[in-house]
Amino acid sequence: MGPSVWSIIVILLIVVLLFGTKKLRNVGGDLGSALKGFKKALSDDDAETDKKGTDKEGTDKEDADFGSVEDKRAAEDTVKPTETKSTTKTTTKE
Repeated sequence: MGPSVWSIIVILLIVVLLFGTKKLRNVGGDLGSALKGFKKALSDDDAETDKKGTDKEGTDKEDADFGSVEDKRAAEDTVKPTETKSTTKTTTKE
């Protein structure tokens, strides 16, 4: 069995007494604005996807450009002249 109506009322009363109505109102407003922003971002993403030009399966019509990925990997493997290996010196006190 779930919680009864009276236990929920008592819990809500305790929460209001602990936090106060002003703080609860602020939390509710923040939560509402966060949900509005989330819904707006989802609708903007859908609109952007429609502009991009996807086919019915949801995949892009253009092929992927793998050349740029290979260029990035090659650039990561090469060592730049300004880069040096750091060495740590250990000194012992006698």
